[in-house]
Amino acid sequence: MSDDIAPPEFSTEDALVLDDDRFAPGNVALVTGAASGIGRATALVLAENGLTVVGTDVDAEGLDGTAARAEDHGVAGTVETVVGDLREDVPEIVDAAADHGRLAYLANIAGMQHIDPIEEFPMDAYDRMQDVMVRAPVELTKHCLPHMREAGFGCVGNMASVHGHYVTSDKVAYNVAKFGLRGLTQSIAAERDGVRAFSISTGYVKTPLVTDQIPDTADQRGISADEVIEDVMLGQSRATEMMTPAEVGNLFAFGFSEHASHLNGGDLRFDGGMSLTYE
Repeated sequence: MSDDIAPPEFSTEDALVLDDDRFAPGNVALVTGAASGIGRATALVLAENGLTVVGTDVDAEGLDGTAARAEDHGVAGTVETVVGDLREDVPEIVDAAADHGRLAYLANIAGMQHIDPIEEFPMDAYDRMQDVMVRAPVELTKHCLPHMREAGFGCVGNMASVHGHYVTSDKVAYNVAKFGLRGLTQSIAAERDGVRAFSISTGYVKTPLVTDQIPDTADQRGISADEVIEDVMLGQSRATEMMTPAEVGNLFAFGFSEHASHLNGGDLRFDGGMSLTYE
C-alpha cells in the first residue's frame, strides 16, 4: 500500500488542544473502537487535552498499542484500557470506565464494514453491524447517562458519516447504522437533561476500515484500486485528500469542549462538499 493511502501515524502536533477547565484528569472520556483508526486517534487527542481516557475494543493487542503510543508521546492526560465486546459487555465496560473518575464523555466510534448488494447481503453480518454500531451506542448511552448526571455535565459524540446523509450502493448495513446514529444523537438532545450530544459526518478517512475495503470495492465495481480512491472516495468531494484520523479526533475534542456548548443534537459535517455539491 502506498504511503499516500496508508493510515498515518498519530503525532501530538496533530492534536487540537483546547482551553477547557473540564478537560482535567478527574474527568473520564470513554472511547469505543480505541484499538485503531479514528478511535485510537480520538483517545490520544482527548488524552493530550488532559482527560483520563478509557479506551475499549475487542482487540487487546491494538488497545495495548494505543496505550503505548500515549506513553511514548507523553500526553498530558492518561489512556487506560478495558477489553470488551460491545455486543455483550457494555455494563461492565461502563463500570470500568467510571472507576477512573467522573465519567463525563462518551465517544461512540467503533465501526465495521461489509460490502454486498442488498439481495446478497448476509443477515448475520447485518445483525452484527447493527449490534456494534447502533444497539451498543444506545446501551452505552443508557449506562453512561447516570454518571454524567452525577457529574453535573456530560456529552455523547457519535461517529456518523456522509453515509448518514446520503448513501452508496452495496453498504446497506453501514448506511442504515449511520442514519441510526444521527437519530440517537437527536434523541439524546431531546431528553433535556443537561447532557449534550452531537454526531460527526465525514467523508472517507485514512483508517484501516477504509483502506482495507478498497480491494473489495474495486472488485465489486470492476475498477482499479486507484480508481476507487479517485472516483468513488474522492470523486464528488471538493477535497483532494482523505481526512486523517487525528483530524476527526479533533472534532470530537471540539464537540466535547465548552466551546461547543450550543452544539446539541447537531451534526458536524466535514465531508469535503461530497453531499452538498454536484457536477
